[in-house]
Amino acid sequence: MATQLKNRILEDVTAAMRARDKPRLGTLRLVTAAIKQLEVDSRVELDDPGVLTVLEKMLKQRRDSLQQYSDAGRQDLADQESYEIAVIEAYMPEALPTEELDALIDATIAETGASSMRDMGKVMGLLKPQVQGRADLGAVSSTVKQKLAG
Repeated sequence: MATQLKNRILEDVTAAMRARDKPRLGTLRLVTAAIKQLEVDSRVELDDPGVLTVLEKMLKQRRDSLQQYSDAGRQDLADQESYEIAVIEAYMPEALPTEELDALIDATIAETGASSMRDMGKVMGLLKPQVQGRADLGAVSSTVKQKLAG
């Protein structure tokens, strides 16, 4: 059975086809292909968190490419990446406000009894499902490191 998020993406592919919106259709097809590729490789049907993981990876790749294209002065390619980022971000859940994220990190550290960097894995293991798609895991990880180090 397909997930809500995957169904929404597939419905939007159909809508983009009907509207003859080629740029949006191209981006959505890249998304569905990435999801399908992971499903075939792992022989499982992805649930919403799995789809979010694919979308996060695609966003990270596009942000990296955007930076490289901008640095190289290739505005045409940078614009394409920006467009794809905007389309993909529409499927991501609303970002967590900084205060809420900090409170969540503090609560998780307290819940696990973490006191040093050795406890980083425990903290991140509990945090990841709660913040996935709603916060940059790299930034969350560095915040946890700061709190555990100091």
